[in-house]
Amino acid sequence: MERIWLKQYPEGVPADVDVNQYQSIVQIFEESFKKFANRPAYTCMDKTMTYAEVDQASRAVGAWLQSKGLRPGDRVAIMTPNVLQYPVAVAGILRAGYVVVNVNPLYTPRELEHQLKDSGAKAIIVLEMMAKTLQDVLATGHVKLDHVIVATLGDMLGFKGNIVNLVAKRVKKVIPEYRLPGAITFKAMMSEGKGKTLKPAAIKPDDVAFLQYTGGTTGVSKGATLLHRNVVANVLQNEAWLQPALKVGKQVDQLNIVTALPLYHIFALTVCCLLAARVGGHSILITNPRDMPGFAKELAKRPFHILPAVNTLYNGLMQNAEFRKLDFSNLKVCNGGGMAVQKAVADEWFKLTGCPIVEGYGLSETSPTLTSNPVVLKGFTGTIGYPISNTLISIRDDDEKEVAQGEPGEICAKGPQIMPGYWQRADETAKVFTKDGFFKTGDVGVMDANGQFKIVDRKKDMILVSGFNVYPNEVEDVVVSHPGVLECAAVGVPDKNAGEAVMVFVVKKDPNLDEATLRAYCETQLTGYKRPKHIKFRADLPKTNVGKILRRALRDEITKAPEKV
Repeated sequence: MERIWLKQYPEGVPADVDVNQYQSIVQIFEESFKKFANRPAYTCMDKTMTYAEVDQASRAVGAWLQSKGLRPGDRVAIMTPNVLQYPVAVAGILRAGYVVVNVNPLYTPRELEHQLKDSGAKAIIVLEMMAKTLQDVLATGHVKLDHVIVATLGDMLGFKGNIVNLVAKRVKKVIPEYRLPGAITFKAMMSEGKGKTLKPAAIKPDDVAFLQYTGGTTGVSKGATLLHRNVVANVLQNEAWLQPALKVGKQVDQLNIVTALPLYHIFALTVCCLLAARVGGHSILITNPRDMPGFAKELAKRPFHILPAVNTLYNGLMQNAEFRKLDFSNLKVCNGGGMAVQKAVADEWFKLTGCPIVEGYGLSETSPTLTSNPVVLKGFTGTIGYPISNTLISIRDDDEKEVAQGEPGEICAKGPQIMPGYWQRADETAKVFTKDGFFKTGDVGVMDANGQFKIVDRKKDMILVSGFNVYPNEVEDVVVSHPGVLECAAVGVPDKNAGEAVMVFVVKKDPNLDEATLRAYCETQLTGYKRPKHIKFRADLPKTNVGKILRRALRDEITKAPEKV
């Protein structure tokens, strides 16, 4: 197919990059550890690790895991926020020849149990703040882990770490009591691992690197199987796309990359961890981005060059007086993804910082970037931009035929960054690929005459809350499991802060059921962004002739009467 969008590429961005420069992500790490040994690699809570220190620490992690008899391809889960242990563990697990299973640290026991069972993880590295959740999962007897490694906030912070741990436990009291018999501490693992030798793993491009869990096109959480070659390709594609912005203004020896988006999320993982390693960048890990004063204080400590975020985070930062006083003259690229960037937010951000929010588009299944606006953008476009290098985008109808230019259809993509399928789910994989090998995103878009794309609707019923996917089926399964609920339906409704919020329509089985009771129940079963923000009780729900609940009819009701939300 003709790539008409290539004419719009900024100077210096190639139509295709050589995505076969590396056999694996591990090769990128190994190269960077040698090439940038003395450079700062990661900073968190004022503690900085150089590339050489990350090399040494990740060797210890990998060697320890190998010493426990794990076999090549075994899965190791990581359940932490953005702390130094995260990138160290990622590098160690991959270097040892294993697969990283990224876990949202805010998951409830129900959500964590599913992911551990589905992935078949043999080990987990968990921050002690989340250890009680793991304890609850293991207590069911449905999940068996061979190794549990418990980390603390202060493990890698030197002497200051003792104070951080004391404050977390005794002052802020954010460490729930937990019991995990047989677990080892992260510090003990590191100590033991340093006395062992990491055996180089024979990793091939088609070996699995990450299981990135997502609902895909249905509500059952599935692991997008990302191969080493998929992620390597997207790292190199993103690097090529960034180049025009890096050539403008002051030239810098090392890029400081603000890592506020969670590293368990594929966008932050690819850009802020892996691409950062490839270019010898310095990632500033923000453990709690909701603490806006603390976030602004961290940014004031050094120049910052790249700041990826979602619309809600950009908006939140601008509401902070201290943030608005910062020096933005070094800012080169602000990537917006995960959810639609609002024009008002983009315009105000540009006015404040002089750096545009460059909106892009991608999914967990695509490692993630598929399209992006040019990084030398001068203003808000309201589009998701152009397909990046090596990437084809085709707008298709329900019969998988390409529609006429300007007509809406499903966005379908082909490129080296796209997963081969879902982990051990051939049936679900078959549903998301066309006969000619294009991945069906489930989003409805249009292409203009220049090859620029815009999302106009969502084919699937997914709800997008602050950049996180919420699948109605999962919410409904939880709500209807309450003994007082007869049936329910979950839909997304507009929300000025999060883009969308979850609303559930509920038919009672128990007439005494009230909103507070149902909310409390959801809090035990669903992580924060999945919980219903709005609950509405009804006598019945609209259905088809065969009894299928019509979510679209409920959404239409809301559209006609938004004041009722």
